[in-house]
Amino acid sequence: MSLLRRRPRSAVRVERGERLLAEAVATEAHLGGTRDALYVVHRHPGRMELTETVRIPWEEVEAADWDQETSVLRVSEVGTWGEPRPEHAFTVEEPGRLLELVRERVTASVVLQRHVPLAGRRGVRVVARRAPRGDQPVRWLYEYDEGVDPDDPDVRRAAEAALAQAQSDVGPL
Repeated sequence: MSLLRRRPRSAVRVERGERLLAEAVATEAHLGGTRDALYVVHRHPGRMELTETVRIPWEEVEAADWDQETSVLRVSEVGTWGEPRPEHAFTVEEPGRLLELVRERVTASVVLQRHVPLAGRRGVRVVARRAPRGDQPVRWLYEYDEGVDPDDPDVRRAAEAALAQAQSDVGPL
């Protein structure tokens, strides 16, 4: 007689070399997190069967917010300026350790975040993000405040100068 208990098989299948650290069932999907990414296994509309799996690397998660009153986890991806930012909302009644993992992994991916004012309080944020494994180069991004025109040549020059200064301050990564 074996004293070892088998864990139930998870609906989340992760890439080779990754290990599922936390998971939760949402109304819209089954969620799982590894050291490297958030996995979203979508449900087939109108049925309980699971379909497409989406892998979102932590360094691609711009923000994750938990609303305790509504039990909604909102995840927004980094995206590309001028295009709609991919956003996801999941209703999770029992998030378990997933929320803690999301917070820790997203925070760990940010190497540097610096706001540079351009007009009053409005400006550009220079952000450096790194994959948790460290096997990818650091990705440098701009986040423009509402009302700042990234196509303005003066804004573009200021953003490039802020990026160069941040890279100089941080040194090789």
